[in-house]
Amino acid sequence: MIEGIFGNINNFLAAFFFFDLSFGKIEDGIPFIVVWLIFGGVFVTVRFGFVNLKMMGHAFDIIRGKYKTKEDIGEITPFQSLTAALSATVGLGNIAGVAIAISVGGPGATFWMILAGFLGMSLKFAEVTLAQLYREVRPNGQIMGGAMEYLSKGLTKKGFKTTGKVLAVMFSIFAIGGSLGAGNAFQASQALGAVSEHISFFNSYPLVFGFIFATLVGFVIIGGIKRIAHAAEAIVPTMGIIYVLTSFWIIFNHISEIPHAISLIFTEAFAPTAVTGGIIGVIIQGFKRAVFSSEAGIGSAAIVHSTATVKYPVRQGFVALYEPFVDTIIICTITALVIILTGVYDPSGPYAELIATKQGAALTSIAHASVVSWFPIVLSFSVMLFAFSTMITWSYYGERSWTYLFGEKYTIIYKVIFLLFTLLATVTSAKTLLEFSDLLFLAMALPNLIGVYVLQGEIASELRKYKRKLKSGELDREALGEQS
Repeated sequence: MIEGIFGNINNFLAAFFFFDLSFGKIEDGIPFIVVWLIFGGVFVTVRFGFVNLKMMGHAFDIIRGKYKTKEDIGEITPFQSLTAALSATVGLGNIAGVAIAISVGGPGATFWMILAGFLGMSLKFAEVTLAQLYREVRPNGQIMGGAMEYLSKGLTKKGFKTTGKVLAVMFSIFAIGGSLGAGNAFQASQALGAVSEHISFFNSYPLVFGFIFATLVGFVIIGGIKRIAHAAEAIVPTMGIIYVLTSFWIIFNHISEIPHAISLIFTEAFAPTAVTGGIIGVIIQGFKRAVFSSEAGIGSAAIVHSTATVKYPVRQGFVALYEPFVDTIIICTITALVIILTGVYDPSGPYAELIATKQGAALTSIAHASVVSWFPIVLSFSVMLFAFSTMITWSYYGERSWTYLFGEKYTIIYKVIFLLFTLLATVTSAKTLLEFSDLLFLAMALPNLIGVYVLQGEIASELRKYKRKLKSGELDREALGEQS
């Protein structure tokens, strides 16, 4: 019954967002929403003068606190907002999602993931800058910001009040659905799969795992964004270091095969043999995984970045550049190399059943075990941290969207529903949840990028003004004044 409900929703969303722009002339088609995201990434990258390359150094100075001022307004620090956003993106998309992308799209999907990450940096800059421009401080001191705010207020400012309101409601509904599916149930399902490999008890009693996970998540999310930010600040660096170090050990043990793996990535990116649909098919797999991993273009991270304490909106936009860079360009690439070097992605190999059921976390676990038998235990711990951190941040995204629709006093209803979905994750398949998650993630990009296109002039204006102040030394004098 539950899978039937998810399946019906999937079919409805797919009919629109995966509308075939090739009209059946290309096998597997060209999904509208993927083209929408690619075009958006290229547009903002060029429109803002390759901000994703030019402002990385300055962004690092902001993260380390060099430009902090007394006029900063917000609930959490820029670094906390970055780690909170990364806690939502550096997760099972990097472990499970990449393994699935490689097994379905072949090694060439890695190239398109990296390109999508590069373009995604500019998208993150744009949506986070808008979130800061149009955020609202509520009477209780909480900040309401994100795509729903800049869609409703920004488009009203441009004379499109009704359109802006409709798009804001659409975004909120998709965000709530995404938080329950991709940001919750899918995470818990993949974590259960990884842990059950080593604790057989949970194979027989999966609901027990669900109750334990729901209790831990509930303890954090009840405390709001500040508790979420503090938890993310501690978890994200820890889990990142653990996962990267273990993955590098796998890569080091296959060091002689790295040149061949890199050659395979580039060859399969443009002349794929392992995916139906040819080059279009591999591009789709790469971009879908990058979006699921970094969330660039869908507007979710803008919600938490809107709470950062900064004086200038573009300043937090620069900080957000590091999300897709760390998440997709670094961590996803490392995972892809592990999967390719160990060969577990082959659909005709011994792990065909895991590939068919899209058990990505289990595939990555097997890849690690091929080098050191006890590595999967470490990976299971990492998966738990990844899933947990993603869930606590996505609960905030869903809560803010719920609050936009129904008001502050009804947030507890959303939190209860969110925790119930953690339990549901133990009784539905990972494949169904993955499809549901993909569709809702990608659906958010439609209203979000409309807002970015309409309001891109304001972003460009803010960027020009900020660059002038930076070049003149005004911002450095502000920083020195605060430190003296």
